[in-house]
Amino acid sequence: MNVTLAVKQYISKMIESSGPGMKVLLMDKETTSIVSVVYTQSEILQKEVYLFERIDSQSRDNMKHLKAICFLRPTKENVQHLIQELRRPKYSVYFIYFSNVISKSEIKALAEADEQEVVAEVQQIITKEYELFDFRKTEVPPLLLILDRSDDAITPLLNQWTYQAMVHELMGLNNNRIDLSRVPGISRDLKEVVLSAENDEFYANNLYLNFGEIGTNIKNLMEDFQKKKPKDQQKLESISDMKAFVDNYPQFKKMSGTVSKHVTVVGELSRLVSERQLMEVSEVEQELSCQNDHGNAQQSVRRLLQNPRLSELDAVRLVMLYALRYERHSSSVLPALMDELSRRGVSERHRRVTSVVEYGGKRVRGSDLIEATDAVAITKQFFKGLKGVENVYTQHKPLIHDTLDQLIKGRLKDSQFPYLGPSSLRDR
Repeated sequence: MNVTLAVKQYISKMIESSGPGMKVLLMDKETTSIVSVVYTQSEILQKEVYLFERIDSQSRDNMKHLKAICFLRPTKENVQHLIQELRRPKYSVYFIYFSNVISKSEIKALAEADEQEVVAEVQQIITKEYELFDFRKTEVPPLLLILDRSDDAITPLLNQWTYQAMVHELMGLNNNRIDLSRVPGISRDLKEVVLSAENDEFYANNLYLNFGEIGTNIKNLMEDFQKKKPKDQQKLESISDMKAFVDNYPQFKKMSGTVSKHVTVVGELSRLVSERQLMEVSEVEQELSCQNDHGNAQQSVRRLLQNPRLSELDAVRLVMLYALRYERHSSSVLPALMDELSRRGVSERHRRVTSVVEYGGKRVRGSDLIEATDAVAITKQFFKGLKGVENVYTQHKPLIHDTLDQLIKGRLKDSQFPYLGPSSLRDR
C-alpha cells in the first residue's frame, strides 16, 4: 500500500467534495505537516485552494468569499478552537473533517456554536462515512499483521546502506526536508532541501538502491545534465532561438536543482561515512548479525572500540549487537567490552546494554532470530561505485523479510502468530 498516495487521495476527496470556488485549508500543526508531505503548493493551488491557515492562529482576516475546509485532529484544543471559530466565522461555509472519532458531546458543542449555520458538513470515520473511501481497491481483503519489535532488536542497531535510509540515519529527514546548514561550505540555497519521491524523479528511482549504485547514478545524472546544459548563451541570435530556450528553461532549471541537490546530499553522506569510518563499522556489524564466529567477533569489536575516531553511538551499537548475538556464550567478553565503553567516556545513559538484552534477548523473543545455520547462508554482496563510495556489505536480512515470506506461503506458525478471521484469507 502506498500510504502517501492514500492520504493524497483522501485530501483530494475533501477538497473536491466542497464543490467549485475559492477555498482556504484550515489545519492544525500536525495536519499541516501531513498535507505538506503529500502535496506541493502548486499542486494544491490547481484545486482552487489559495490559502493555508492554522486553526490556532489569532491573526487571520475575515474572508467571506472563501470556503473553509477544516482538516483537524479531534483534540480538545482543536475542538475548542473550532467552537471559537464557528461563533465568529471568518469564511462563508465550513466543511469539517476530523482525522479520528470525536464524542457526541463535542459534536453537540460544535452544533451549539454554529449559530450562523455556516457548517455544511462534518465527517470523521470510515464505517459511518464509507463514501469518503470509495476510491479504495477492495478486490483482495487486507490482512493485518501485528508484530512485536522485541522479536528483532538487531535490525534497528545496524547502519543502513540504501539512499533513503542513510539520509534518515545520518542526516535526518523531517517532513521530506533535510537540514544541510551545518555542511562545510554549503551554499545559501542548499541549506535546506526537499527530498520527495512524489516530485523528484531521481529520488523516486533511487531511494531504495544501495550507496554504491547511487554514486554511479549521480555520475550519470551529471553527465546527462552536461549534455542538456546550454553551452553558449550567445547562440540566442533569433526570436526562435530565444523561444526555444525559454520553452526548455523550466525543465533545465529543474534538472539543475536536482543535480545540485543530490550531489550535495550524496557528498555529505560520503563525508560522514568516511568521518565515522562506517565501512569498517558496518562490516563488523554484519559479522555480528550474520556469522557465528565468536573469536573473530570479539576481536573485531575490541579493535574498533580502541579506535578514537569511532563515534559514541557506533561504539554502543557494536556492544549491543555483541550482547544480543552472544548473550549466552560460555566465553562472553561483555564485561570487558562494557569496561572499554567506560574508558572511552561513554555516558552512563548510553551504556545500558543490558536493557537491550532484557528487551530483545532470547528469553523474550518469540522467534528464532539467530539460527545455527547463519554461517552457511552468508552471501557477501559487493556493489561497485565511485571513488569515495566504496563497496558495502548487505548480508543481513531483517526478520520481517522471512516473516512476510512465510505469511505469503501460508506457513506462519500458529504458536507465534495466532490468527483471527476466515481461514481462507490466511491460506491464500
